[in-house]
Amino acid sequence: MGFREDYKAHVEERAALGVPPLPLTAEQTVEVIEFIKTGEYVEEMLDLLENRVSPGVDDAAYVKAAFLNELASEEHHVEAIPPEKAVQMLGMMLGGYNVKPLIDALTSKNVKVVAAAIEALSSTLLVYDAFNDVEELHKKGVTAATHVLNAWADADWFTKKPELPEKLTVTVFKVPGETNTDDLSPASEAFTRSDIPLHANSMLAAKMEDPIGTINRLKELGHPVAYVGDVVGTGSSRKSGINSVQWHMGEDIPGVPNKRTGGVILGGTIAPIFFATAEDSGALPIELDVSQMETGDVIDIYPYKGEAHKDGKCIATFKLKPNTITDEVRAGGRIPLIIGRGLTNKARSVLGKAPADIFLTPDQPEDTGKGYTLAQKMVGKACGMDGVRPGMYCEPEMSTVGSQDTTGPMTRDEIKELAALGFNADLVLQTFCHTSAYPKPSDIKMFHTLPDFIANRSGVALRPGDGIIHSWLNRMVLPDTVGTGADSHTRFPIGISFPGGSGIVAFAAVTGSMPLTMPESVLVKFKGKMQPGITLRDLVNAIPHQAIKEGLLTVEKKGKKNIFAGRILEIQGLPDLKAEQAFELSDASAERSAAACTVQLDKEPVIEYLKSNIALLNSMIDAGYEDHRTLARRIVKMEEWLEKPELMKADEDAEYAAVLEIDLDQITEPILACPNDPDDVATLSEILADPKRPHKIDEVFVGSCMTNIGHYRALGEVLKGEGAVPTRLWVCPPTKMDEKQLLEDGYYAIFGAAGARTEVPGCSLCMGNQARVSDGAVVFSTSTRNFDNRLGKEAQVYLGSAELAAVCSLLGKIPTKEEYLELTKKIEGKEDDIYKYLNFNLIKDYKLN
Repeated sequence: MGFREDYKAHVEERAALGVPPLPLTAEQTVEVIEFIKTGEYVEEMLDLLENRVSPGVDDAAYVKAAFLNELASEEHHVEAIPPEKAVQMLGMMLGGYNVKPLIDALTSKNVKVVAAAIEALSSTLLVYDAFNDVEELHKKGVTAATHVLNAWADADWFTKKPELPEKLTVTVFKVPGETNTDDLSPASEAFTRSDIPLHANSMLAAKMEDPIGTINRLKELGHPVAYVGDVVGTGSSRKSGINSVQWHMGEDIPGVPNKRTGGVILGGTIAPIFFATAEDSGALPIELDVSQMETGDVIDIYPYKGEAHKDGKCIATFKLKPNTITDEVRAGGRIPLIIGRGLTNKARSVLGKAPADIFLTPDQPEDTGKGYTLAQKMVGKACGMDGVRPGMYCEPEMSTVGSQDTTGPMTRDEIKELAALGFNADLVLQTFCHTSAYPKPSDIKMFHTLPDFIANRSGVALRPGDGIIHSWLNRMVLPDTVGTGADSHTRFPIGISFPGGSGIVAFAAVTGSMPLTMPESVLVKFKGKMQPGITLRDLVNAIPHQAIKEGLLTVEKKGKKNIFAGRILEIQGLPDLKAEQAFELSDASAERSAAACTVQLDKEPVIEYLKSNIALLNSMIDAGYEDHRTLARRIVKMEEWLEKPELMKADEDAEYAAVLEIDLDQITEPILACPNDPDDVATLSEILADPKRPHKIDEVFVGSCMTNIGHYRALGEVLKGEGAVPTRLWVCPPTKMDEKQLLEDGYYAIFGAAGARTEVPGCSLCMGNQARVSDGAVVFSTSTRNFDNRLGKEAQVYLGSAELAAVCSLLGKIPTKEEYLELTKKIEGKEDDIYKYLNFNLIKDYKLN
């Protein structure tokens, strides 16, 4: 079949799925152009060229821009696309390959072409260094270039867009209780995330009957549909969740196929990362009382007055946050607003104009004169300041940026839309830990294409089977620096990270900074001495346990209290922890819905960690990992820190939103997160005393980013000599380095004798997008979170330590405190060998295999 027949079949195939066709490939774009050149099916092909080619630096965009440039420069002529029309079409491509042709058009002899180029460039933000070309033309007296500079200076790209109206009328689509990002973007469908319309079909599919049909019926009432929930967007930093909401409730973007913007999200509580991702994407998120809103209600929202009305009566009040959000919505999102503001101010500087007063300025807090917390000092350093106060808007330098494989294809698309051919962040890492064990055909394709895309922009790409993003990224972090990652568990054990969706991660990678309104901090201070049998994972769960006792956290979703939500969790009182151990605490801050986490460590464990990491990074260079220059640069910076090792510390008079003190002497038995909520924590005794909680255990999973090599040695020691366990036991080390060492130490023989199923290093069961536990199974897991249906359909999942996992796998049940302490006596006296971490610099002639 020819192109038209093939494409028609593709359109029909996609229509049967309820979605539009995929954007054109570069090869398909060539076919479309050939039809236009020959005058065949012109109207049909023009529509495809104009509306079905992704913008920015997509391969198809390159083909499109080259063709339109030929027409705009009048090198070739096509009746259907006169030169000025070609320029107009170039103007819809956002930036990247279209910019040079548009700038060239400013000096055309064709006045229509020049006028079209001025109009197109006036609303093009992603010009980067090409700004200098326009400035040079301006200085040479090219009037058209001066017009463009003035348009940028006057923010035409912003002022010509409609303002957020005084009143928005919406129809309510309400999802009662908590909506997490697994509900909006199911992990089982992660392989479709970059295909926004197709992935959006799975939104809420496991949570309610016919959600998409309900939304479509609500649209028939004639108003935009607003997403409403008691608690919205908890869980991971999935922009795919926002993409799905916007696909069903947003509006099309001209010239950008299969993506939408806008939309209204109303929540009693909106998770901070989800809120920020909504901001970045052009949505309007509002936190307010939604108790009087039900599906089908027609609500009038008065954003400037801060009121929501139903049937003419005010049912809720609110205050827009941040105060700049009306500008963000008008600009199409926080990211285009930041880029546009920068372009406007740059143009005004060249023209000798005062800074722009067109935009709202972020509210900044008063300086209290008090000291700074550790987090406030770290972010301050990244901003060239002593510290930043809570509520201060800033754009800290991003030293380290991470991307994993279920978000990587979306991040790649965002980078293309940002028209970026290089990274300004010092180190960007791409991993393949969520899909490598059981790859689908789309994953295999990604394995072959995404590494080069990242490395060609100076990023570092790992390989399938290497292991979990956090276990690697943490080894690349510099002390007291700031970073981000498109995975909610990007929580550095040294330094600080603020996870975000794929859009903000792409922005951070490309520009080397990210927007941040500095959150408040909550201090968790440990005191006393750890008791026998108690692990760091028990301390992870002791944090919400203590907060519940003090009335600062509730498990109930309606009217939920969560002192940690949107705040930075700062941990003190455990300074001797190794960095690998500290990550257990920082990692779990994601389950608290915290914006970030710091752990105050002594210098010695950080020095030890960096020396080991330098050896690992050198071995990566020797093994051919790219980009080797980026790895070498990071090694130099680590060595520079080691020459003068100093760590920041919180000031004694620093202020916190709350202080929780946890006495280690009082924690005498394991604490678990219970099915199916990471906030619902209880001790062994409390669980066994509650007949409503399941006590029999069917399956046990030891794996995820919450683990390190010490956990697997502890598991092996408890299992040694016990024979096959009565449960289904899954074992998955976090990296191939851990796997190799455990094999050499003989622990895999113990796992085999226990009947364990060992997995390729990576995420395995944790995310639920690959292997799954049996339907309805009761599971004990060392993984990060236990939302409904995450590890398996209708599974009930406890979260706790590897040591307790070993006992549960042996007994097939939740043990008593006495049983647990008795069976873990096998660890006593071996702690130094068991909890010994991988110091690559101490391994003679270490090589990464």
